[in-house]
Amino acid sequence: MQKIRKAVIPAAGWGTRFLPITKSVPKEMLPVVDRPVIHYVVEEAVQAGIEEIVIVTARHKRAIEDYFDRFFELEQRLLRAGKSEECAQVRRISEMAHLVYVRQPEPLGNGHAVLCARPVIGDEPFLVLWGDDFIHADPLRARQLMEVHEEYGG
Repeated sequence: MQKIRKAVIPAAGWGTRFLPITKSVPKEMLPVVDRPVIHYVVEEAVQAGIEEIVIVTARHKRAIEDYFDRFFELEQRLLRAGKSEECAQVRRISEMAHLVYVRQPEPLGNGHAVLCARPVIGDEPFLVLWGDDFIHADPLRARQLMEVHEEYGG
């Protein structure tokens, strides 16, 4: 039985239940304390042992890619200002996971969003995690799902 190494995070929806803020901020980027909710979801996947994460986005979700990308100019500015800890914190975000982005060309629902990840996932087993759904659990919910797969297949 193949081990689960990949996860898909559908993040292409409109976020209408959170309007009006989601008119300009993707719901996955809404803050929980000092980080967007999707940060916690990616962090959980990595802690559970996921090696590659496919985030399915749409054209109005560029902020997600920008958040996880390197921001050299900001890092340099922080270093020049003597804020090395803040610089390290910003850099760690871009290094926390191997992320692949796939576009959902039109809003055809969650199933279609997951299907858009198929070229990256192939025939491997994978997790689906929601980019706006964070639950603090011990053990991690992603790890629990992986353990069930390891025991029973699926």
